[in-house]
Amino acid sequence: MLGDEGPIVQTTAGKVRGASVDGIHVFKGVPYGADTAPRRFMPPVPPEPWTGVRDAIQFGPIAPQSTRPGSTLVMSEDCLNLNLWTPGLGDGKKRPVLVWFHGGAYSGGHSNDQDTDGARLAGRDAVVVTVNHRLNAFGFLYLAEFGGPELADSGNVGMLDLVLALQWVRDNIEAFGGDPSRVLIFGESGGGAKCATLMAMPAAHGLFHRVITQSGQQITASRTTTANRHTRQLLEALKLAPDRVNELRTMPMEQLRAVNRAPRYLGPVKDGRALPRDPFYPDAPPLSAGIPMILGNNFDETRSLIGRANPSLFDLTWAEVPGAIAEHVGQFIGNLDPTDIVAKYRGWYPEYSPADVFFAATTAARSWKGQVIEANRRAAQPPGAAPTYVFQLNWKSPVDGGKWGAYHGLDVALCFDNAANQFGDNPQAHAVARQMADTWVAFARTGTPDNPSIPAWPPYDLATRATLIIDVESRIEHDPRGNERRLFEEAEYVQPVT
Repeated sequence: MLGDEGPIVQTTAGKVRGASVDGIHVFKGVPYGADTAPRRFMPPVPPEPWTGVRDAIQFGPIAPQSTRPGSTLVMSEDCLNLNLWTPGLGDGKKRPVLVWFHGGAYSGGHSNDQDTDGARLAGRDAVVVTVNHRLNAFGFLYLAEFGGPELADSGNVGMLDLVLALQWVRDNIEAFGGDPSRVLIFGESGGGAKCATLMAMPAAHGLFHRVITQSGQQITASRTTTANRHTRQLLEALKLAPDRVNELRTMPMEQLRAVNRAPRYLGPVKDGRALPRDPFYPDAPPLSAGIPMILGNNFDETRSLIGRANPSLFDLTWAEVPGAIAEHVGQFIGNLDPTDIVAKYRGWYPEYSPADVFFAATTAARSWKGQVIEANRRAAQPPGAAPTYVFQLNWKSPVDGGKWGAYHGLDVALCFDNAANQFGDNPQAHAVARQMADTWVAFARTGTPDNPSIPAWPPYDLATRATLIIDVESRIEHDPRGNERRLFEEAEYVQPVT
């Protein structure tokens, strides 16, 4: 219903009022789950129904996290909310639905961001949804072996929040002009890892029908032994003995938030319940074999992942590169000799500077390898499995004279066609963004990426390794950086924190 004060839509919990901006109807902060504070560490439940009309014109609270992302953002355990953009209401159309999960390594981040504003994607006759959910200890602290049976799912409740959000989409999206049978999930970095994890979760099966992961892989999940160790680390930071674990359930949010980073990592747990197996080990999840998938990485991931925190890496000498590789990605290169790695890169790319070699090698070893593994395991699934498509973003940011290249996170604003946020009216940025946005929506609509903005994109297989190189003028390459791929296939894979 289009009211004088904004569009009103009936959801399963009650009516919400949004706003209409330039032909797109926008609903922000719509609750898909109840306040999690009374059920801390427990699976989410739907929101309490309300009477009257609830305003949905401002972003909702974000999940508690260690670093406050912005002075205007409110943190709360009542953070199970989503944002939605649609070009049509009550018109009988069933548009493809694109559901975005934000990055942040399961510990931070949010979806209340201008780069992930869905208006321009929705303008391609699609419905766009972005989701907030529990993070860090609130979403992934494994307490099954410390507390009572009601905490059995505690290590994965942040993922179960996403399942509940997808159930909300299934039950409500038609009222917003969307098609519940054409739901794409996509995300970057930790958001891509969340998508990969959902592919192995029985509770999520049937709730989505296409997947795109961007610079975010999840080969393995935490083992319960590892998760128990992380729980003990958090308890030690709070000076709590294990037999006092129930105090975690009622302590002030700020007290728990202050020690979120005491364990090095909190993420999905292979608990035999919500997550019965690893997402992509020892193979791609058979549960999702019938779901088409796009996955890819950016050419210069670690220029931002590592380089932003340590600018001196851009001034490395040749003598310093092997040690820098060992220091920053030693756990990812196994028995490979850093000196030999540098020698190989200098032979392959004689024009590279020491910094270029460092960032290329660390990108291949740390960030890209997991994507290759996932693509290979998808390609190895039995005949009849849905196709997999692989991309590599090559277009380099012009910021700071091109210093950052195709850095980790560059693709976020581009795939939402929000390049102006980062690059103003730069025509190259807008050309790349247009291709990505057109392709993402086409994939959501049909399950194949074919559209006039890009060349014909064949599925990935182990014989050709066809890859879409995304640039101002995109192209298909077979096995790009194959020499690097073969080098790091020799090293055992270690799941990076994404």
